Amino acid sequence: MSERTVFDEMGGMEGDPRAIYREVAAWFKQASPELIGNRKAEAEAFFRRIGITFAVYGDEQGAERIIPFDILPRILSNAEWNRLAEGLEQRVKALNAFIGDVYGARDIVRAGIVPEDLILANPAFRPEMTRIKPAAGLYSHIAGIDLVRTGPDEFYVLEDNARTPSGVSYMMENREAMLRLFPELFSRLRIKPVDHYPDELLATLRSVAPQSASREPNVVVMTPGPFNSAYYEHSFLADRMGVELVEGRDLFVRSNVVYKRTTEGPQRVDVIYRRVDDEFLDPLAFRPDSTLGVPGLMSAYKAGNVTISNAVGTGVADDKAVYSYMPEIVKFYTGKDAILANVPTWRCREASSLSHVLANIGDLVVKEVNGSGGYGMLVGPHATKAQREAFSAKVRANPDNYIAQPTLALSTVPCYVDEGLAPRHVDLRPFVLSGADKVRIVPGGLTRVALKKGSLVVNSSQGGGTKDTWVIDDEPNPARAGQSQAQKQG
Repeated sequence: MSERTVFDEMGGMEGDPRAIYREVAAWFKQASPELIGNRKAEAEAFFRRIGITFAVYGDEQGAERIIPFDILPRILSNAEWNRLAEGLEQRVKALNAFIGDVYGARDIVRAGIVPEDLILANPAFRPEMTRIKPAAGLYSHIAGIDLVRTGPDEFYVLEDNARTPSGVSYMMENREAMLRLFPELFSRLRIKPVDHYPDELLATLRSVAPQSASREPNVVVMTPGPFNSAYYEHSFLADRMGVELVEGRDLFVRSNVVYKRTTEGPQRVDVIYRRVDDEFLDPLAFRPDSTLGVPGLMSAYKAGNVTISNAVGTGVADDKAVYSYMPEIVKFYTGKDAILANVPTWRCREASSLSHVLANIGDLVVKEVNGSGGYGMLVGPHATKAQREAFSAKVRANPDNYIAQPTLALSTVPCYVDEGLAPRHVDLRPFVLSGADKVRIVPGGLTRVALKKGSLVVNSSQGGGTKDTWVIDDEPNPARAGQSQAQKQG
């Protein structure tokens, strides 16, 4: 893939940047190397001070790391964001309808659109959820939809995360860091806020509480504990929502009702925002050796006395093989074409696609259908001949386990790296909240950056970093900027 074919979202620092970037580009262009260095150091000190870290499973050193953060923001116009938001809402509504259908009548199977074996053989499929109807018919209350861009008006959905999408704490802390580092830019530009996300999340969770909760619903965040790689986010969200962070041992079930242990006695729990995987949630229903869950939790859930967010079994919708059917899924449940397109995908379970993938593996990205975190995949153009041959053998041995996609020319945004300012590929994970009352989407999301030169893998476990994502309400207005600054000083 030639870098000359790549769309740079800023449009370059030396030439004429795109209008939406001009104010920011001008600031960074006039800033001295010393000033930039100081701001980078301040950002790192901020993240070290607040302790926002992640762990890499399998890392022999087992060290907690600070995720790399780039101080040059990624910017979207209000028009761009509005189009994305409309497509995101449509897609997540279709995902929720699909999950309900999978555990219900399976109309989409009877219609011949999605093969039944793709559902039943899916390791994330939970037969225990069959015929269970959660509050408001919603299963995935918090979804992270990964988007990539290839041109001025070309966005694609790369992946759906319908289980327990992470990264929202990075989105919020990135914004906090930028507010501290660049107050002058925030005074000049109408940048849409993201700090209300915890309020929106809490409102969403309360909206899906069981109807039996006559008082204000009691919400908790359930974590596997401090050794989990996303523990910082669990504690961060509980703190920002003003709710309790609990582990499985802090909860118990009596007469199909969930209670929290407190110094003042048992307190009923109505909604559990769980960050514990399905199989560990209830040792009576799933893994009997789990010490992370709550015995009897699924019985309380089936009785309609507690809401689990996201619902058990939502992973059946974010399988990469199911992803390949999303255009048809959206059409089936909404009656309209998908606003946000999929990346063209070959399903290796189909003989013709398998032949194409094996013949062209050097030009494709091949992924395990249940892989995540940048693992279990081959980026053909960046792989050696030996790596391609070895991966081809795995695909031949188990074709149902793989899909393939073209190597897209992902957009770039300039980043400050060791060698100076350079373009790096990015993606975007907006967070979509589905409540009984409405769908809520905080403008922007988490921009992830492939910091290694030429890399397309943005995951933090694979050397990726993050940027703040700005949705600017309109074009910069110097006159208004002066007024805003005067008002702030006043």
